[in-house]
Amino acid sequence: MSTEESIAKAKRALLKASETKNSKDMIDIMDNLIKIKATQDLLRKTDIGKTLGKLRTSEDVAVSQKAKAVVKKWKDDVVLSAKQASQPKPKSPPSEAPSTKSTPSNTASPPSDNAPPRTVKTDDVKFDSTGSTPRDKTIELMYGAVALGSFADTGLLLKRAMAIEKAVFEEFGSVNDGYKGKVRSLALNLKSKSNPGLRESIASGELPVTKLCKMSVEDMASEESKARDRKLAEEALFKARGAGSAQAETDMFICGKCKGRRCTYFQMQTRSADEPMTTFVTCVNCNNHWKFC
Repeated sequence: MSTEESIAKAKRALLKASETKNSKDMIDIMDNLIKIKATQDLLRKTDIGKTLGKLRTSEDVAVSQKAKAVVKKWKDDVVLSAKQASQPKPKSPPSEAPSTKSTPSNTASPPSDNAPPRTVKTDDVKFDSTGSTPRDKTIELMYGAVALGSFADTGLLLKRAMAIEKAVFEEFGSVNDGYKGKVRSLALNLKSKSNPGLRESIASGELPVTKLCKMSVEDMASEESKARDRKLAEEALFKARGAGSAQAETDMFICGKCKGRRCTYFQMQTRSADEPMTTFVTCVNCNNHWKFC
C-alpha cells in the first residue's frame, strides 16, 4: 500500500471515529499518521489537513493536542523538504577520486515555530489589480490570513482572498470606514492561532465566502471559545439564581461527581416557547452543577 493510500485509509477511519466520538481510535490513528514523512504534494492530494484541522478544535483535549502535534510535525516536514531541495548539491573536483571519508551532513536543521508565514510576496503570487491600492492591499492581507498554516495551492488561496475582498467591497460600496472595519475583523479572526478551523473551512470551500463575510465576531469564534463562553454564561446563571427562592431541594437526581442525592434545582425557559424548559441542578454536597432539558 502506497503512502497516499495509507493516508486516505486513515482519513476515512478518522472521519468514522470522529462521528462516533471514539477518542481512543482517533488518537491511535494519529499516532500512526505522525510517523509519515509528509510532502506538500502528498498533503494536497489526500486533503488530510482539512480533517486534522477540525480535530485541532475538538473539545477532547487529548484529541486536540494530538492533532496539533501531527500538523506541526508535517509542517516541519514540508518546510525542511523545501529547504533541502533549494540547496545546491556539492560537486566533486573532476581530477580527484571520490573520497571514502565520511563528511559532515549538509542537511538543514528542523525549522522553528518562527518560520516565515505565507504571503503574496513569499509565494510569488501575481494578480490583476482592482484599480484601487487599498483594495489590492486587502487582497494581500486576506491571502496571508487564509494561507496561515495552510498547505493549499497558491491559486486556490488567491481565489478565496479575492472573493473575500469582493464580497466586503460589494457590501459597503466603497473603501469607507465600514469596509475597513470589516476587513480588520475578518483578518483578526482568520489569523487567530486558536481558530485554525475557520481558515481551513474557507480554504477548503466548506464555508462559503459570502457566509463568512456576514458572520459576526461571535459566529467566527472557534468551537473551543464558544464552549468556554457557554460555560461561563451557565456559571453566571447558577450563581445569580443560587440563593433564589425559586430553588427547590430534591433527591431525584444523582450527582455525577460525588454520587450524592441531595440537590437543589430550578427550571428556566432558555429556548423557544414551544421547547421544554431547561432544568439546572446543583449538588448540595460538592457544589457540582449540571443541566438537562
